[in-house]
Amino acid sequence: MIKIAPSILTADFGHLAAQVQEAEAAGADYIHVDVMDGRFVPNITMGPLIVEAVRRATRLPIDVHLMIEAPERYLRQFAEAGASILTIHAEACTHIQATLAAIRDLGVRPGLALNPATPLQVVEEIYTDLELLLVMTVNPGFGGQPLIPATLPKTARARALLDRLGAAVELEVDGGINLDTAPRAVEAGADTLVAGSAIYNAHASVTHNLAALRRVVDQAARLRRQCP
Repeated sequence: MIKIAPSILTADFGHLAAQVQEAEAAGADYIHVDVMDGRFVPNITMGPLIVEAVRRATRLPIDVHLMIEAPERYLRQFAEAGASILTIHAEACTHIQATLAAIRDLGVRPGLALNPATPLQVVEEIYTDLELLLVMTVNPGFGGQPLIPATLPKTARARALLDRLGAAVELEVDGGINLDTAPRAVEAGADTLVAGSAIYNAHASVTHNLAALRRVVDQAARLRRQCP
């Protein structure tokens, strides 16, 4: 089954626990937390205290995306706050393999994120240290951006690479995922879809939005299974 990870970046922080709990009740697989430092990306968001609050509100795995420079400085704080997955950016980390190993040593699933213009070749060097590969389908930093079309062929290449390597690595995409783009991401081979403004918005409830996304995702997954 394709997983859906609602991103709380666009949630109502005045009712954060309720927003997280509604997503869990509606069938979310993860809760995605976007951490930004104002240096690696031009925005500042949340830190370990928010992860702690989310951990208290849900039993779901917490998928923490570290869009920060030198992420190795903060791994323990996020692990102790309740992160289930810690994803670092290849572009922000000098010693990628060592940092992934440190995440695993903390009892957390290690992930690696690649910006749209970052080649996939690094994956071949460290795939045995990975449990999740995040292909960014927008340039990170802000929610609500449209998906960059060229990232879908890249997602397909990532799927082919992981399959060729025989890597037991979850393939996640993040950015511009909505009712129109989600099926295309599934067709490209994604296992997990991060969705923010498509789920947390003022147009409909979290429950309604997640159910609508689940319908199109499940349909796309069925079609993918039927393809030779």
